[in-house]
Amino acid sequence: MSSLTERMIGAAKLDVAIYEEVEADTTATGQALLVVVLSSLAAGLSFVTLNGIRGVIWGTLSAIVGWIIWAGITYLVGTKMLPEPQTRSDMGELLRTLGFAMSPGILRILGIIPIIGFVVNLVVLFWLLAAVVVAVRQALDYKSTGRAVGVCLIGFIVYILAFILVGTMSAGISGLMN
Repeated sequence: MSSLTERMIGAAKLDVAIYEEVEADTTATGQALLVVVLSSLAAGLSFVTLNGIRGVIWGTLSAIVGWIIWAGITYLVGTKMLPEPQTRSDMGELLRTLGFAMSPGILRILGIIPIIGFVVNLVVLFWLLAAVVVAVRQALDYKSTGRAVGVCLIGFIVYILAFILVGTMSAGISGLMN
């Protein structure tokens, strides 16, 4: 069994064997949560000059909630709407693989560097997207990467719509309280 660091490096390298390992290791959910926290802290710290420490805290908390919601949406879309014949998965498997897929996000801390920070964050964004597709493909036991991309796209659209809905409702409630 690989160490946390080896798993993070392997996940960042898009190593299928690492994704299979964390998918099967029911004790790795806490490690996946740690990766999500570290990745979101790195992202938050890269924007600390714009958002302050409050932005880092809220960003980290929202990343954790987003990870859970994203895994749930992916589970429903991938296992109920678009399964392949061999698809067998559960929420834990998706939480673990998607959590480790956030490993490249730790490099977002370099986003604090003037001039190159934007480029670093852009590269990491695409790297994260690739890692999420691999994580979904492995967790859902897909043979087709295209199907994994489709599940990710559908899940992302649903996630964004839910985010907008919650934001709109929050703004409305906040407006009523003032």
